[in-house]
Amino acid sequence: MTVTTSELRKGLTILLDGELYKVTDWAHNKQGRGSAQVRLTLKNLRTGANIERSYQAGAKFDDVRLERRTLQFMYADSDQYNFMDPETYEQSSLNADLLGDAVNYIKEGDNVDVLMHGDDFVDIDMPAAVVLTITSSEPGVRGDTATGATKPAILETGLVVNVPLFVNEGDRVKVDTRSGKYLERVS
Repeated sequence: MTVTTSELRKGLTILLDGELYKVTDWAHNKQGRGSAQVRLTLKNLRTGANIERSYQAGAKFDDVRLERRTLQFMYADSDQYNFMDPETYEQSSLNADLLGDAVNYIKEGDNVDVLMHGDDFVDIDMPAAVVLTITSSEPGVRGDTATGATKPAILETGLVVNVPLFVNEGDRVKVDTRSGKYLERVS
């Protein structure tokens, strides 16, 4: 199946030069004279490299259909992350480079959706936000809190997030997986 530049959107996976690429950003640019250009920012799903390319409006690309499978995260062994398929109990190991920033948001026992192309792991589909527990945080210092003061907190996955002063060690917080920012405290 082919898609044109008008059908492109963030997150779409296309086949380009024999490689799988995920569209991370795109911009339609119309100059005074001549035809419109579409500027794409693409992430190579095998190597993780980002590239920028420009195409004429109306250019066609091969759309790639990916299979979504739910896997359970078992444990991390140095830079290898081990997952299990809860239906077949088949285990697979993925490199931290392939997972990218997702390693900051998954903990043992979590179910995650992975995108597969045939038998090859392509990408991990993270929810917009996850709930994590604070393992280390300095006590908040009372004072000028009218400015929305924050302090650093270390989460159970090792991610460091700035949180408001009223959030303490042991609290559960919701974190945005796209930006890595604190959203709210969860009771």
